[in-house]
Amino acid sequence: MAPKPPRAAAAAPAPAPVARGPAAPHVEAFVARHQAAAESASHITGIPAGYILGQAALESGWGRREIRAQGGAPSYNLFGIKASALWQGKTVDTTTTEYVGGRAQQRTERFRAYGSYAEAFEDYARLLRASPRYAAALKAGHSVEAFAREMGRSGYATDPRYGTKLAQVIHTAIQAIA
Repeated sequence: MAPKPPRAAAAAPAPAPVARGPAAPHVEAFVARHQAAAESASHITGIPAGYILGQAALESGWGRREIRAQGGAPSYNLFGIKASALWQGKTVDTTTTEYVGGRAQQRTERFRAYGSYAEAFEDYARLLRASPRYAAALKAGHSVEAFAREMGRSGYATDPRYGTKLAQVIHTAIQAIA
């Protein structure tokens, strides 16, 4: 068993992400398609557009795993927002992975459906602003890691590694914007 590192070494900040060159074509296409809507959502939330694009990218696999209605019609739900009993709009039922007790399980869940991607970004922004559970994430908009960590803690997703995954994808989205 290897000895534990000294306490000071463990407390050192994580290194900044390394620029990797041009983004993959599907990343650039996703960012180009949704950047204007992300900027509108940014004005509502105060969260940088790159963070919002990163969360949409993580939830939808850069648009490649978008939630679809029966027959293949788009739901435009890039954020994986579920439809609670209070939701008055259209819905789509689909299979998703939920973590229960740290274990991944496949479940069928009801998700919100929108008429456009712009509506999805607007709804995401309203959800973050209106729900107290996301207050800490909104206050953490100064740092990718802090925002991602708080979104993970908020219960936005059940994946225990959500915050780490979100930070990685946000960095990729930001690099694609630059």
